Amino acid sequence: GAGGRWSKMAAGGAADAQARFGHSVKGLLTEKVTSCGTDVIALTKQVLKGSRSAELLGQAARNMVMQEDAILHSEDSLRKMAIITTHLQYQ
Repeated sequence: GAGGRWSKMAAGGAADAQARFGHSVKGLLTEKVTSCGTDVIALTKQVLKGSRSAELLGQAARNMVMQEDAILHSEDSLRKMAIITTHLQYQ
């Protein structure tokens, strides 16, 4: 009798422990899923920011090329004016 009652209590305690363990695992899993979701959102924002940065860098590079062309054109014009000035001085 006593042994049978002990095994029922042990079985009940084990089932209770298993239920608590299952509950804590569910809690941990929910926490991990939430954390993972947050990380995915952060990563997505970072990727979007990165693509925007690449777009801005490309635009800046194009602007620099245009500026360089303008500078070279100005330099050429200055050289021509210097030649004209020299010719005028000789006359």
